[in-house]
Amino acid sequence: MEKATIHFAGDQALLVEFEPEISIKVNMKVRALQYAFEQLRIPGVTELVPTYRALLIHYDSLHLSYQKLTEIVKQQLENLGEVKLPKAIVTEIPVLYEGEFAPDLEEIAKIEKKTEEEIIKIHSQSDYFVYMLGFAPGHPYTARFENAFSFKRRPTPRVSIPGGSIVVQLALSDIIPFEQPCGWNIIGTTPVLACDYRKKQPFLLQAGQWIHHIPIDRKEFDDIKRQVELGSYVCKTYEKKEE
Repeated sequence: MEKATIHFAGDQALLVEFEPEISIKVNMKVRALQYAFEQLRIPGVTELVPTYRALLIHYDSLHLSYQKLTEIVKQQLENLGEVKLPKAIVTEIPVLYEGEFAPDLEEIAKIEKKTEEEIIKIHSQSDYFVYMLGFAPGHPYTARFENAFSFKRRPTPRVSIPGGSIVVQLALSDIIPFEQPCGWNIIGTTPVLACDYRKKQPFLLQAGQWIHHIPIDRKEFDDIKRQVELGSYVCKTYEKKEE
């Protein structure tokens, strides 16, 4: 049985916590438990919310008791190692790394003792794993697993940054879905929407998949943005190659 702690999370939610670390190994346990519950389709379970190292299970207490749900969780933990997750998907995210859209790129390059072109290459040559969505609707928390940057958050957060901003620190990179405060470094912007309420499924990304940043120029940015506004642009996706 996988080691996990089960907690009350209000009167209609239960929290299953795994090891206290941020790693893909631990996150895969969260994903496996989530996937197992998705396949079971248990009456009364209303929503599954994965995080870095935990799964929040919302349920309707009029149809499912905490005790019964706890029993089901323990049963699934017993067999968690046998869960086969779907093949990982990569979504390509076009990114404009220049000018007013990348206000911290020059400073980042100086800190890392590299050229701006080298910083862009580092950021765009790796696949980033989507650990979770949080903070704002559709906001992905992603990370790569090699060649991390040395810089962290900015000493003073900005009161507001534009939606679409690509922000970074260490090996982490996020897509900002809406205008909001942020203390991370802005390295570029994307014309695609991390959250689009015009769509039946508004979130562009889901926990457990991967993204790959594709450098584009201003003309490509404007072209893609027009397609996004018309609702016709579709990001390229493909199965991730096994390493």
